[in-house]
Amino acid sequence: MTNEIPPYRITGETGEWELVIGLEVHAQVISDSKLFSGASARFGADPNAQVAFLDAGMPGMLPVVNEVCVDQAIRTGLGLHARVNHKSVFSRKNYFYADLPLGYQISQYDEPIIGEGEIDIDLPGGVTKTVGIERLHLEMDAGKSLHDQHPSKSYIDLNRAGVALMEIVSKPDMRSPDEAAAYLTKLRSILRYLGTCDGNMEEGSMRCDANVSVRKPGDPLGTRCEIKNVNSIRFVKQAIEYEARRQVALIEEGGTVQQETRLFDARKGETRSMRSKEHAHDYRYFPEPDLLPLILEDTRVEKIKQSMPELPDDKKKRFVAEYGITPYDASVLVAEKEDAAFYEGVAKQGDPKLGANWTITELFGALNAAGKPITESPVSAENLGKLTLLIKDGTISGRIAKDVFAEMFETGKAPDAIVEEKGLKQVSDSGAIEALVDEVLTANPDKVEQFRGGKEKLLGFFVGQVMKKSQGKANPGMVNEVLKSKLSA
Repeated sequence: MTNEIPPYRITGETGEWELVIGLEVHAQVISDSKLFSGASARFGADPNAQVAFLDAGMPGMLPVVNEVCVDQAIRTGLGLHARVNHKSVFSRKNYFYADLPLGYQISQYDEPIIGEGEIDIDLPGGVTKTVGIERLHLEMDAGKSLHDQHPSKSYIDLNRAGVALMEIVSKPDMRSPDEAAAYLTKLRSILRYLGTCDGNMEEGSMRCDANVSVRKPGDPLGTRCEIKNVNSIRFVKQAIEYEARRQVALIEEGGTVQQETRLFDARKGETRSMRSKEHAHDYRYFPEPDLLPLILEDTRVEKIKQSMPELPDDKKKRFVAEYGITPYDASVLVAEKEDAAFYEGVAKQGDPKLGANWTITELFGALNAAGKPITESPVSAENLGKLTLLIKDGTISGRIAKDVFAEMFETGKAPDAIVEEKGLKQVSDSGAIEALVDEVLTANPDKVEQFRGGKEKLLGFFVGQVMKKSQGKANPGMVNEVLKSKLSA
């Protein structure tokens, strides 16, 4: 960790407690078909419209591994700086739910496709922390039970049954809800850069189970509870905070934390017990008899390695070095691949530092207010870059630039065209500015005397009056210089 920050603690009646957090993220693999069948994996189809015989648990159906899903797992492992295991084994994880017709899930247990790796997360104050990755394994998803379609019956939709998931398991390295949120944000960004998962938590293509325990600082690990299937980063933070305080209160009252699985009720902002936590032996894991061990050749892994994109951390370092922007601005700009690509267009067309500021503050703000993604921005990267050059060369002032930007966002026009149409060019003629200054000083003799008597803060008043007379077109730097010269005469 760089730049130490105070540790996060929960204060109870007996003093301070430390959180220990590990996250298990189920990320749906971007693939046209499911992990072991040819059925479509597309989201949004009518219920049970995308179900192969294998997904429905029909007798005698044999699984066939989808090579695209294997390559996506390898690609993700490389993106997490993790070890790619050249031999992995699929196993049967046995449990019985109505939405799992096979009666077992084909998953990976003690020999996953991806081993240990790590992610660097960005925290407030420029702090960076490394969170370890325990493993990544491939598995098939279950179907979905629908309990709100009928007053007394549940319905089953098997469209999701058999869809490929990557389960990415972190080490218990996180110590606060904010660290958990930063980890999920960074992991989602990496997956989207890689093109292996779209990270859409609302549609369920990225789901999170949070393992939470508490202990006195320096003590051994406490008993953990798992909070299942939390579907937003905000809810993950809330669930961890509530669960940690619940455990602290329980222990301090003389109770014992039971290892169990809990659900998070977003409406009430609290967790509740779902079932006792199963151990591995409860699932009766054994190697999948219908699938041979998965053997990866060096050439396959190397080919994927050569096709890897520039990932957020590398892009952030390059933006800082190449464009001279701050690490914070760079981290904001690289969070989404589309944002980073847009900014590069701005930087290459205009002034990189001004471009970062205008992209983050003005453009992102306007897009958020309009509910538009950057791919639908009315302002092109080229035009935003041109706007920064008009500011830098003194053609328009920063204040006028805001008006020009608003017009650009409304119409999509180029900034130079708007400036020309509306006559917004900045006045930098010294004679014209001197005339404006003289008018303001003549109209305010009392304030001139006060300034010369020591009230130097009145300079701002004079600048404001000159800018008002010029309708914001006067060059602010020149206005300051002329005012200081005349007031000190």
